[in-house]
Amino acid sequence: MTDQWTGPAGRHRVAALVTPPQAPFELGCVAEVFGTPREGLPGRYDFLVCTGHPGEVTTTAGYTMRVSAGLEALATADTIVIPGWLPFTAEVPPAVLAALRASAARGARLVSICTGAFALAQTGLLDGRTATTHWARAGELRARFPRVQVEPGVLYVDHGDIATSAGAGAGIDLCLHLVRSDHGASYASELARHMVMPPHREGGQAQFVPAPVTTHTTGESVAALLHWSIAHLDRSITLSDLAGRAGVSPRTLARRFEEQLGTSPGRWLLTQRVTAARRLLEETDLPVEAIAARVGLTSATNLRRRFHTLLGTTPAAYRRAFRG
Repeated sequence: MTDQWTGPAGRHRVAALVTPPQAPFELGCVAEVFGTPREGLPGRYDFLVCTGHPGEVTTTAGYTMRVSAGLEALATADTIVIPGWLPFTAEVPPAVLAALRASAARGARLVSICTGAFALAQTGLLDGRTATTHWARAGELRARFPRVQVEPGVLYVDHGDIATSAGAGAGIDLCLHLVRSDHGASYASELARHMVMPPHREGGQAQFVPAPVTTHTTGESVAALLHWSIAHLDRSITLSDLAGRAGVSPRTLARRFEEQLGTSPGRWLLTQRVTAARRLLEETDLPVEAIAARVGLTSATNLRRRFHTLLGTTPAAYRRAFRG
């Protein structure tokens, strides 16, 4: 039996491993990012869906889909995504565990979305590592797999060779993050634009809004403040500056950011500056010093330090990898 890949040789192969009953939204997240052609955007991935027993696979939405590719597809996949695992207490069949472990051993990237972390944890590959899942299942994941360091409050965790995401929509965030790691910020942003999605949500952001988002009648809304900040990244922007524009105290603004974005104003602003620097490194020949000034990081030294802290690489190495 062939592995049924149909794309041109050399493209990054992404296999979604499904099992009945399959949650269609989680699978849809993966298919939208890695398997949907976009007009005017060059394809970078070859995508297929596979299962342990090819044939009809039921879904939680009441319909059945037919999956013709089996576990042999995993042997040649570059990235393997488990888009949910239901019921989350179900044992992973030995053949599937063996295929996942063998794929990891040869260097494939393993990814889980939502309850897919329960399947990934059964391989033992998450032992001693941080991971996440849907916040409502985090306690169960920790109890069943005490060697896994469960982070219940983040959108996703990426170790390079293995990555996990929180529930449903966070799977899109993780998939776009992986595209960004593979092909750079510009390509990922263009893909996100086609999907009408925010181009970048940091993995450390909160999974859900812990308090209702209220309507404020004074000053600028947080959304307007975000747009203004992105348009003025070349400026030195302090928390007091932002609070003044919003017409609230710095403490109140920090609370609103935490409620609505799951992060602090300073952390959010730094992420935007580095993201803007990534695009300039990819799309222009500007020297690092000029890029640092344009994104408000003041000096090449500061840009290099921030770049290394957030991305684990240097601006020069990043430009070599993604320029063009």
